[in-house]
Order: sequence, then structure tokens, then C-alpha cells
Amino acid sequence: MTAESRPTGAHESVLVDAVLDALAPRPGGLYVDGTLGLGGHAAHLLARAEGTRLVGVDRDPDSLAIAAARLAPFGDRAILVHGEAADLPAILAARGLERVDGLLLDLGVSSPQLDRAERGFSFQRSGPVDMRMDPTRGPTALDLVRDTEVEVLGQLICDLGEERYGKRVARAIKDAVDAGKVATTTDLAAVIAAAIPMASQRTSRIHPATRTFQALRIAVNDELGQLATILARFPDLLAPGGRCAIISFHSLEDRLVKNRFRDLAWTSSLPPQLAVRAGERVEPVCIPVTRKAVFATDEEIERNPRARSARLRACERTAAPNVPSTR
Repeated sequence: MTAESRPTGAHESVLVDAVLDALAPRPGGLYVDGTLGLGGHAAHLLARAEGTRLVGVDRDPDSLAIAAARLAPFGDRAILVHGEAADLPAILAARGLERVDGLLLDLGVSSPQLDRAERGFSFQRSGPVDMRMDPTRGPTALDLVRDTEVEVLGQLICDLGEERYGKRVARAIKDAVDAGKVATTTDLAAVIAAAIPMASQRTSRIHPATRTFQALRIAVNDELGQLATILARFPDLLAPGGRCAIISFHSLEDRLVKNRFRDLAWTSSLPPQLAVRAGERVEPVCIPVTRKAVFATDEEIERNPRARSARLRACERTAAPNVPSTR
């Protein structure tokens, strides 16, 4: 991405070269970016091969507007939709599209979302405790905290934020919210920090609110549920030879992707005739494109620190029927 093509305030798309290598866009191909964001990856896909078409989907109206301006030079080769990746089958069907040549998901939060205090994603900028990817629908993070029992909230922070002091943090948050002491994200961050022992904070390389904010954001946006839904459905969206590439930013996401791709590559150890009788898979539904997760180079991380935690996995659809794994 050149400086001229990058919108002001936009983050730099991560792992662009790796994504293009993984998807290998071909002339006239049809691709889907299910988490369009600001359109960075989409612009590269459309520019890579002549006549490439793209359906870009995002649930953030603000990001979609920026992406629309960025992709305007590609004309009707880019179709943009306000929606969720989990709804891709319906989104494609509504446009008379059945199979695509590639699917990309970039599961990260964009820098503009973090930088705009009113979106409520950042504990470093004072704003409403919102955190919704789509600010037009659904409960906010503050609503979630108010409506969730402390034991459930504690488990949520432990599981989704991998925060060892999750239950302690949950109690502190609930007490502060009930007392009317949490009006902004910085208020919330201060409550969280006060609940985590200083000995732990001194040995940590991240802000004490990082894990809890991650947990609340994931829960508010049902990020893991959305991912699990599209992972279950994407093989039926890909034409034979079509590829799926997914960029994740933390272990919870990456584990879901890795396990699903591994499962789709699994075949029965039984002889084919016996496997068919047993209802077991004879041929892989997808084969790996990346044997292991692909990480950013040192040069990219130096240029774009956000790329440090990004990891890419990709697979390719075979012509085999999508027979579920029985193992």
C-alpha cells in the first residue's frame, strides 16, 4: 500500500503480501472480504488480477463508508454490503452468487476504531463504554456489564480475556458500575487496574485493562460465535480450487481456525469402501495452503507494530463433497 493510496487515519493492512500469495487471485475471479474494514486488502485483491470482482462485507457503517471511497476507482467490480460475515451465505444468495474463488477474513480491530474515543474500544482515550463493531444495533459493553451476573462476568473475563484475575476484576467492575462510578472507558480501566495486584502489573508488558477490554469486546460483538459460524459454512461457499485465508490476532481465534482447517483436511484411515459404508470422509474437503501460521516479517512489524500479533492461515477447497468429519 502506498502512502498516496492510504486514507488519512487508516491503519495499514497487515500481511498483505502473504494474503495475496495465499489467495492467489486470478483474472475474472470472484472474491469475498467478509471483514472489509477500510478496504486495504480488498484494494490489493482487485488490483492484482484483471477483471477480479469482490463482495466486501462489514458491520461497521463508518468503515464501510471509508472503504466505499477507497474502492470507488474499481467501479462495479466491488460490491459493498453492510452485514456480518456469519451471514455470507444469505448475502451471496441474495445477489445470485453461489460459489466464490476466495474468502478473506481479517479478524482484527482497525486503528480508526481504536483511535476514535466515541467508539469505546480504547482504555487510553476517554469515551463511552460501547465497543460495538456495529454501533447501530445491540447492547453496549456497559449494558453487558450491568446485565450480567458477577460470576458469569468473571468467567467471561477469564475465558475470553485469559485474565487470571477475572473474577476479582468482575467483582470490582460490578461494584463500581452499581455505584455509578463508571461513565467512561478510562473510568473502567482505572477500576480494572485497581483490582489487579501491583506485583502482577510490575511483571506484565501490557496495560492491566488489556485483557478485560478484549474480553468485553469479544463478548459484545459475539466475535467467536461469528467466527465459528463462518468456519462451519465457508466450504460450501468456495468453488473447487477456491481458497480461504484468515488473519487472527489472539490464540482464541487462531485455535478455532487451526482446528477447523485441520478437521477439513482429515480423511478416514479405513479403506475407501469401508469408510464410505461407515459414513466417514474419504477425500479431504480442504487442503492446507499454509502448513503453519504465517507471521509478519521483522520489517513489517517495524513499519506497522500492529502486525506483531497477526497470524495467517489458509486452505484450498477440493472438489470432494463436504462430508462432515466423524472422528
